[in-house]
Amino acid sequence: MGDLIKAGILGLVEGLTEFLPVSSTGHLLMLQRFLGFSDDEFGKTFVVLIQLGAILAILSIYFGKLWRIFTGMFSDPGARRFVIGVLIAFLPAALIGAALHSVIKAYLFNVWVVCFTLIAGGAVLLWVDDLEFKPKYKDVMHFSLPMCLIIGVCQCLAMIPGVSRSGATIVSAMLLGADKRSAAEFSFFLAMPTMAGAFTLDLIKNYDQMTSSNILLVGVGFACSFVAGFFVVKTFLDYVSRHGFALFAWWRVIVGSIGLVLLAVGF
Repeated sequence: MGDLIKAGILGLVEGLTEFLPVSSTGHLLMLQRFLGFSDDEFGKTFVVLIQLGAILAILSIYFGKLWRIFTGMFSDPGARRFVIGVLIAFLPAALIGAALHSVIKAYLFNVWVVCFTLIAGGAVLLWVDDLEFKPKYKDVMHFSLPMCLIIGVCQCLAMIPGVSRSGATIVSAMLLGADKRSAAEFSFFLAMPTMAGAFTLDLIKNYDQMTSSNILLVGVGFACSFVAGFFVVKTFLDYVSRHGFALFAWWRVIVGSIGLVLLAVGF
């Protein structure tokens, strides 16, 4: 299988999993291992760079709402508080990510780690899905600033591949009083600065790896990520509002278990 086809598959998986609580980075690291795609420093960088496609997908869908928030930020206290809340939630990941970027990629971008965290995260999702909540928040515009900060701190757990950025933010938001739909939507908004920051940091640190062939691979992955991410964002909120997270929890457990078996037999 050629590298361009592998890059396209990885891009599709990135877009399909980035906004679901299943860990896109974890899935990509496992696929890279089992497809034999660039298991070097560029492979780790590729995983981060193709997130740009998913970022642009969510920006295209939420452009109207983002524009209204931005233009109303200077006259509407609610819009201003929301923007400040997202920035506050982004801050912990920005600080820790910048400080520990090299350590995280060197020691935690490991397929064994991914498999165990996928299974553990699935168990947490099943537990949360069975809880009977009485939500206080049904609109992301009403999240309090302390709540945003706590969600941002919890998001840092997703620096461990397999935990899931969206999973960490959705679960923490629900435990703090958000309903499923608003928790997932806040995760979308928080993804924009978080993923854009990770993309920029990785590109700056690894620009020397951007040869013409690598740029082409990233471009293919980016395009596929955009298409798949657009589809997921359009459907995810309605799905979780009606059905919850059990499907994604069991998916994590099954994928993590299969991964462990393959690793154990030396695949």
